[in-house]
Parts: sequence; structure tokens; C-alpha cells
Amino acid sequence: MSKVTTIIDIGSNSMRMVVLQKSSRFAFSLINETKSRVKISEGCYENNGNLQEIPMQRAYESLKSFLNISKSLKSRKIICVATSALRDAPNSNVFISRISKDLGLNIKVIDGEKEAYYGGVAALNLLHDDTFVTVDIGGGSTEFCFVKDGKVEKSISLNIGTVRIKELYFNKNDIEGARKNILDNLKSIFDLNIEIPKKVVGIGGSIRALSKIVMSNNDYPLDILHGYTYKAKKESFLFEEIIQAQNNDDLKSLGVKKDRFDTIKEGAFIFKTILDELSINEVITSGAGVREGVYLTDVLRNCNHKFPANFNVSVRSLLDRFQIDEKQSAFMGNNASKIFDVLKPLHNLDNKFRTLLIIASKLHSIGSTLNFYKSNDNAFDFILNGLNYDFLHTSRVIVAHTIKFSKKSLPSRSDILKYEELLPSLEVMQWMSFMISLNIAINQDLSRPKVEYILDSDTLKINLSNKSFLIQSNIDKLESPEDLIIKI
Repeated sequence: MSKVTTIIDIGSNSMRMVVLQKSSRFAFSLINETKSRVKISEGCYENNGNLQEIPMQRAYESLKSFLNISKSLKSRKIICVATSALRDAPNSNVFISRISKDLGLNIKVIDGEKEAYYGGVAALNLLHDDTFVTVDIGGGSTEFCFVKDGKVEKSISLNIGTVRIKELYFNKNDIEGARKNILDNLKSIFDLNIEIPKKVVGIGGSIRALSKIVMSNNDYPLDILHGYTYKAKKESFLFEEIIQAQNNDDLKSLGVKKDRFDTIKEGAFIFKTILDELSINEVITSGAGVREGVYLTDVLRNCNHKFPANFNVSVRSLLDRFQIDEKQSAFMGNNASKIFDVLKPLHNLDNKFRTLLIIASKLHSIGSTLNFYKSNDNAFDFILNGLNYDFLHTSRVIVAHTIKFSKKSLPSRSDILKYEELLPSLEVMQWMSFMISLNIAINQDLSRPKVEYILDSDTLKINLSNKSFLIQSNIDKLESPEDLIIKI
């Protein structure tokens, strides 16, 4: 695959583009994301499914702009897919031919099952979970991909979408007709005769907009949508309030942004009906969808469309982008695991913290690259937003705080107050702080020394191949939990 790749997704309501830059075999980073709400399907459901001239012109002009951005970013490969609006429209070839002739862009119209599959591949690789059903609400259709134990079981597309429901039912104030239409379509889910997970991964603009409102209403401390999780039943009343809103002022008071006034009621109605009918307990918001799925099926075409075991794309891409020395990174990771394991009788932490300590140790030097002074604070801010994929919100907050507290003194309760609901206990964070600080001190001169750790009661004995005054003095300054004694 080309180093810089552009993926364009022409949906019924919005047209979106991502430009992704590959940094190593599987790692990549997002360098541009552009969205245009061209509403290409506007008016089509009231006109026998035919695309109308004005929406097609909006899409045409936006595609020209998308291609200008792609060219400026030196993208060598462009993949453009179209979903419900173009696959349903009898006159879609008129638009497709014009784009090909005038802009030299080939549009691939994908069927609903493939669209659902792409969403499943994106969620499977870029979210920290392995059993769920994706729900991708678009303007003309809604896609479902069932994933169990890390494998895609089934993909299906249903003809329920925000623009379709709006034009056929909501504009006629036929709410019960809309409900019956959705429930009739959902029968196809039950006909699959597969176990329906109780966890939904929500994809698409409508679901993301709803998640933003939920986050705001709950005063959530982290301003990151991808990976945000909430209980479906707890937010059911909020969704009902959006559905029952009488005007735009009502929607605004509920936290709905202006650009979502036109379809948010239909989106909330479809999503709430799905959650209720499928008895869903939990919703995970995905910032990735069809576009990322298209990219990943290309990148991972020889790996069954799945990253290798223990591969984390966010960590690898950051190591690549900041050109962190591989030998130093490997040493810090290995040494972190040694420290964690030898001290386990004292800290008694779950092994998930071992993984997070290793990641924090590998990435801690990013702060110095950004700005040597206040490097820990720089790394903290960057890591909160830089671990884009494959991380629970709790995990990214723990990694960021572990790096922030990689200094001589242990964190206090006031230090973790802002993100307290996403962090473990203060005692756990003090152990994480101490272990990464010890790891950094051991390699203070970047010599990657051979080291052996022995725990004897409350004394940690450290055998170093080459003793160094710099290392010794830095270790002596460390504040340790539970009065741990360190001897070199």
C-alpha cells in the first residue's frame, strides 16, 4: 500500500474523507479528516429513490475539494466507496460517470453487507473489545456487524436510515409508522439465529452526536469520543427527550449542535428503538467506521483483516512518528516488566497494570521530544489525545498519569482529583509512579545496563553490571510506597 492513502466515503447524509500515513508495516496515523454534509440523498426517497440535481452538484463540488486536499498531502492512492444513497438510486450511474469523466475518480458502490463488514473490521481492530455488535446509522440504511471472540460472525444491512425515515414518516408525523418500519426490518436480525451481544459499538454521525450530548450531560472529564462508554438504559430518557423535542430551541437546550438539527430526532429514534428491541446494556462509541475499515482490509489483507496478537497500532505509530530509539524502547519495556514482577508481592496489582506500565515506559520520552522542559506535563497532554486507537479511556488516562508522575515524589490525592472517576485508587497510582520512576532512574545514563532485581521482605536489592553515581543518586531521591528499602 502507498505510504499516504486517501479514503473517501460517500454516504446518504455526509461525505467524509480520511488521509492516513503509514509509518511501518501495520502502523499509521491520521493526517487529515474532512467532512461535508452534502446530503446527496436529499429528496430521493420522495422521488422513487432518484438522486436530485442540487444534492448531486453539492457532492460534485465537495469531491473536487477533497481531491485537492488529497493531492496537497501527496496521497498516491485513493479509494472511494459509496453506500446506501448510490446503491439504491436508479440514476446513480449519471453521477458516477460524471465524477469519473470530470475528476478522474472511480467510485466503488459497495453493498450493505460489505459496508457493515468494514465497520466491524474497524471496531475489531481499533477498539479494546472482542464481542459486540456494531450499529452504523446512516442516512439511508443501518448496518450491523456481529463480532464474537475477536471474529466477525455475520454482517447485515437494513433499509432504515435518518433521511429515509424523515422523508417517509417523520415529515408526515407518522411516528408509529416509523416504529413499525424499524421493527419489521429488525426481524431480519432475529432470523439470523445468532446470539446477540449485549454490547453495541456505535458508528456514524448520529450516534457520535448522541454520545457527545451524553458526555456533556454527565460532565465527563475526558474530551475524547472514541472509546466513550455508557449504559443504554441510563440514557434512554435523554434520547426520548430529543425525540419529543418540538423545535430547534428545544434541541439546542438538550445540547444538540446546529448542524444536527435536521436528522438528530430520527437518529435518536432509530437508535433507541434498536437498543430497546435488542436489549442492549452498554454502548461504546467508535470514532472509526467504514473509512478505517476500508483502509484496514487493504493493509491487513494477508492477516485475515486483523492486527497480529499483542500489536497496538497507537503505541507503534507514536514510536514511529517520534523516532524513539528501538533499543531504548525495548529496554524500558523489558525493565518495566521485571520491576512489576519482582514487586508484585507488595503491590498485588492486576496484570493489566503491567501492560500499561510497559506502554508508559516506552512512551515517556515523547515529552522531551515535544519540549525538554516540563517534559512530563507535555507527554501527559499529548498521550491523553495521542493514543487514538485500541485503548479504553481508563487505560489512556492511567498511562498519561503514570508518565506525568514519573518523578521523585509520589502523587497526592489532589493530583488525581480531576480524572478520579477514570483512575484506580491513589495507592495504585503511587505504585505505578514509583515503578516507572525507578525504571527511568536505572537507565538514567541511557546505557541500558544489565540489571537483576531481588525482593527480600521490604527490601529491593538491585544488582547492576556497572554501578554509576548518576544512577545511584537518582534512585536515592525516589519516594517509595510502603517504606520500601532499595539497596544497590
